[in-house]
Amino acid sequence: MGVKRKQHGAEFKARVAMAALSGEKTLAELSAEFGVHATMISAWKQELVKRAGE
Repeated sequence: MGVKRKQHGAEFKARVAMAALSGEKTLAELSAEFGVHATMISAWKQELVKRAGE
């Protein structure tokens, strides 16, 4: 049986993306803090920036 992926809510994604945008911590530090891969944080950050105009 395969490993199930974690499902993260919109609020969690937004919080992590905002932390990434602030630039106070590196992606590696945020990854360790939130338990999410740095690639996912980058994707959420890009999505947040893209939707900022809406």
